Amino acid sequence: MSANTEATGQQPSATTDAVKDSAFLKACRREPVPHTPVWFMRQAGRSLPEYLKVREGIPMLESCTRPELVAEITMQPVRRHKVDAAIYFSDIVVPLKAIGIDLDIKPGVGPVVANPIRSRADLAQLRDLTPDDVSYVTEAIGLLTAELGGTPLIGFAGAPFTLASYLVEGGPSRNHENTKALMYGEPQLWADLLDRLAEITSAFLKVQIEAGASAVQLFDSWVGALSPADYRRSVMPASEKVFRAVEPYGVPRIHFGVGTGELLGLMGEAGADVVGVDWRVPLDEAARRVGPGKALQGNIDPAILFSTPEAVEEKAREVLDSAAGLEGHVFNLGHGVLPTTDPEALTRLVDYVHTQTAR
Repeated sequence: MSANTEATGQQPSATTDAVKDSAFLKACRREPVPHTPVWFMRQAGRSLPEYLKVREGIPMLESCTRPELVAEITMQPVRRHKVDAAIYFSDIVVPLKAIGIDLDIKPGVGPVVANPIRSRADLAQLRDLTPDDVSYVTEAIGLLTAELGGTPLIGFAGAPFTLASYLVEGGPSRNHENTKALMYGEPQLWADLLDRLAEITSAFLKVQIEAGASAVQLFDSWVGALSPADYRRSVMPASEKVFRAVEPYGVPRIHFGVGTGELLGLMGEAGADVVGVDWRVPLDEAARRVGPGKALQGNIDPAILFSTPEAVEEKAREVLDSAAGLEGHVFNLGHGVLPTTDPEALTRLVDYVHTQTAR
């Protein structure tokens, strides 16, 4: 049995074999691929008119708890763009909401937390996450794996640092001043906070893998605000804990952050099989920083999609050329699809990468 079969109890089937042999999972495992696989962060979302239609009048966090709606939204970019992987439609604060944190996603703002965590007593808000807390995730992934066939499904979660930033700041922050004040001023409380968030994140990823996700991505969206020394001392232990927790399942683990050019090597050290790279560092340079034994994911600038088709192709060609010597490459944006992106630009980009890299 594979590690994945041992951990989940699932038996191999023609579908699971097709998923295992998909271009996406082969690239994650640094194996030869029939073409460079493509998927996009935030591919399921506001850039698609069909998404806006099915989400009309439904608050974001509520939409994440409706299995049939989640399955439909997750499938939309697979049908439209012919991407090589689906990513489960959710939000990084879903597990926090599931354990009772008083928060909401406010349009135009983002996650807003009613009672920020600023003291040791506040840690009591963070109880363990159980599968029953997110039963809708298990149900939605069951619907998805039945429909996806040989297309892999990526599960995901927010990394401990980024979740901590939302919890400490009370919402999105440009400077993370409260977060850094806690990290520097009360290092033990900070370590305990991140360790508890690592437990919650690990549990959330395990639910997704056991339901059928065949890879997972840990989003550390805000960790680029830290220096390498602060990352190694104050963040890396918690991220390592998450990656260790899901290692027995044998699925590829992707680690992504924004503005993390100086952290790429450490993010790989934390336990990822694939390191996501934003658009600020060329992939050949990123490979040098990360070192051997890791695949890379990325990294065209999402803003280029607003330019001409010729300009998009030129930039995509640059990315593919810089990835030519990599052990494994998953083509992606350097961050998420911007809300006003023309969906046709994404469809054309997928076709271009597939055509240019067909082997």
